[in-house]
Amino acid sequence: MIQDKFVQARLDMVEYLVNYPVENEGQKIRDPRVIAALKKVPRQMFMPEAFKFRAYEDNAQAIGEGQTISQPYIVALMSQALELKGNEKVLELGTGSGYQAAVLAELAARIFTVERIEKLSRGAEEVIRTLKYQNILFHIGDGTLGWPKFASYDRIIVTAGAPEVPKACWEQLAEGGRMVIPVGDSSVQKLLLIDKVNGREVKKELCGCKFVPLVGKYGWQVNGQ
Repeated sequence: MIQDKFVQARLDMVEYLVNYPVENEGQKIRDPRVIAALKKVPRQMFMPEAFKFRAYEDNAQAIGEGQTISQPYIVALMSQALELKGNEKVLELGTGSGYQAAVLAELAARIFTVERIEKLSRGAEEVIRTLKYQNILFHIGDGTLGWPKFASYDRIIVTAGAPEVPKACWEQLAEGGRMVIPVGDSSVQKLLLIDKVNGREVKKELCGCKFVPLVGKYGWQVNGQ
């Protein structure tokens, strides 16, 4: 068991998220399983040593390589929107720090997470193994291509801003499945919940958001990538 001096700070953060000021009822964090996961997963473990003291602030934080660990409220909202019951296969595009994957591991059967930056993927996997999660598989590559080897997926979560829904990932989403993805320009997006109904997209906007760009074949092209 990892010694955790941040327990009270984590509980305070979750209380804040449950009472988060939102525009409508659908944006409130109410799923008891998501709340329990946020109370359990030690966010500070996924942050650089110098910034661990800020782990339970409701802000995105830099983790190196030009990437961030997402704002806790957004992690909670995205996780809740997936409506996980515990038996699902989930594809995550953008491992980043690994925090979102750990939260998902508390909520679903198997997590398949893809990250294009090797250093981040290796670092996240190391923390995940330290925390003894056994239901997360890691892959280094272009997240906009998904992970065809293990398709199809009941849920897909995208943790970087995309110009549109990546075609390859949509094809890997099972019929009746659900995707949560930020879509917009490279600086600001709308967080969308998309259900796959008879092969078609049924969209609902959750809130405005700001993520780092999703880079890849079906995302943004950066430095020739």
